[in-house]
Amino acid sequence: MDLVELTQRLEKISVGYGERLGFDRDPDWFLLKLQEEVGELTQAYLQHTGRARAKGATQDDIRSTFHQEFADVLCQLLLFAHQHDVDLSQEIERKWLVYEA
Repeated sequence: MDLVELTQRLEKISVGYGERLGFDRDPDWFLLKLQEEVGELTQAYLQHTGRARAKGATQDDIRSTFHQEFADVLCQLLLFAHQHDVDLSQEIERKWLVYEA
């Protein structure tokens, strides 16, 4: 999956989300939304590992939610990077892939 193409698709979805719910996706929103999603991933992880109430969810539901929260975090991170003109592919090359053996 190409990050640039994915980010463009996510941006369209996010714009529509803001329009439907009637809010401005200002620069603070992107960071706050990312934080919200990381919190939801944390909650799902705690449920997945048996350290939080299941709230009536089955183990399959808990596992599915846990997996889906990773997608939410990644998508919000891509949108946040896009908002700040960060080329994630380039930054991954510079920060991580220079250590490939």
